[in-house]
Amino acid sequence: MPVRGALERYWVKPGAEVDLVKIDGGEKVLFKGVGKEEIQRQFDELQDELQELQKRLYAQNKHRILVVMQAMDTGGKDGCIKHVFSRIDPQGIHVRSFKKPSEEELSYDFLWRVHSKVPHRGQLVIFNRSHYEDIIAVRVKKIFPDEVWKRRQRHVVEFERMLAEEGTTIVKIFLHISKEEQKNRLEARLADPIKHWKINPDDLVDRARWDDFMRAYEDVMQKTSTEFAPWYVVPADRKWYRNLCVARIMLDTLKKLNMEYPAINWDPQTIKIED
Repeated sequence: MPVRGALERYWVKPGAEVDLVKIDGGEKVLFKGVGKEEIQRQFDELQDELQELQKRLYAQNKHRILVVMQAMDTGGKDGCIKHVFSRIDPQGIHVRSFKKPSEEELSYDFLWRVHSKVPHRGQLVIFNRSHYEDIIAVRVKKIFPDEVWKRRQRHVVEFERMLAEEGTTIVKIFLHISKEEQKNRLEARLADPIKHWKINPDDLVDRARWDDFMRAYEDVMQKTSTEFAPWYVVPADRKWYRNLCVARIMLDTLKKLNMEYPAINWDPQTIKIED
């Protein structure tokens, strides 16, 4: 099968030190093949298997799947979600995005707006950005004092522990692009008028704080990657490799649930469909 070992290679072991500088955003070491046709063939296989497992997830109505997707600007969250999960039945999947909190949301605890969006039984939910924005952004941009984001890291671990113990399988993925690749993608957007809407001047402000964001992500993954809610750092400079790895991580995670279609308590041979 394609890209074997993504689950193990890109897993952030609980308590392990994370150094994003040492992780090559452009690596492709797990891909065994040559050419675009082989890439597409392997990706098709993964998508077909994911589609089948999602059908079992929906039919069995037992497990909940939460996928947390984080990245720097232009990291490819939208594209990854669109490609990897494109064959999933829309009835069983939802993508939730968390932008800057509204005034109402700010009047509650920071997890209030998140908790209502987690999956129910039989459902796969993807957070395109997540509760981790309320740690990373708060820390780097110094929106609140340091004790706030430090406290939130502890709260997130306990929140995810509660979800896991109540039956939610959690997969957290950081799409890791290099600073050079981000520059290339931003310049490509500037050169294409159709993509100008994707440019936000604030993206350049965040880019100037690149090292601060990297340190914040390293720390938060080290503090919040657990057995019940693991982080995976996926090299994302090559979009095709990113998609293969994320699909493989999802597939191997879902296989561990040993999902089956519900057993029936009647004999199909006794049923006759009248004309």
